[in-house]
Amino acid sequence: MTSRATAAVTVTAALTSAGALGYAELALPAQPLLSDYALVPGGMPPTLLGMLALAVACVSLSYGMVSSDPRGTAATRVLLLAAAAGLMLSAIFPTDPAAAELKSLTGEIHRWSAAVVFTTLPVAGWTLARGRAGLARWSAVRALAVTSALVLAVYLAAHPASITSGWIGGAGYYGLLERALVVADMVLLMVMAAATTRPSAVAVPAVEPAAEKRHERLAA
Repeated sequence: MTSRATAAVTVTAALTSAGALGYAELALPAQPLLSDYALVPGGMPPTLLGMLALAVACVSLSYGMVSSDPRGTAATRVLLLAAAAGLMLSAIFPTDPAAAELKSLTGEIHRWSAAVVFTTLPVAGWTLARGRAGLARWSAVRALAVTSALVLAVYLAAHPASITSGWIGGAGYYGLLERALVVADMVLLMVMAAATTRPSAVAVPAVEPAAEKRHERLAA
């Protein structure tokens, strides 16, 4: 479906995002959530790079599908573009500090944009693989989409804002779940890119006219 060039852009952008957020994790003071790194000194550049690079991965993958299978991938492309828009809004509008008592408008935009990203990516993977042959590549896309959705469900249940958080002690590990969810979505995008890459065309040697005529005479 997609060309090797667009698949390479998708994978490179996803790896760039992983590298930027990994740098924030290793070089900056630990934060509850990845978006909180934007609030500490030196944390804005890697946070912005991580979000925007992942948005590029979504757009690149969507673009690669549009010229080859526009009808069969329409729903997937809409979801990928929605995720890209959510990532860009999350980058533009920073989150609120965890200790803030009043939630700002920018913080609310960030939270709802992140919700769009986390929801649309696993659905995009599922819609892409749905109804396709049971090949290993499509099974991998389906498995990662389900994994991402399950991690999202547990993360929402563990988040301190959830009424179920206290029952399952979610305050102690909801940040780890968010990181697992981000990694799962990154891997899902890369596997989707690999699954939809068109195989290289195999060159068929041309038959020389003289050899073709000799073959026709022998056949006669």
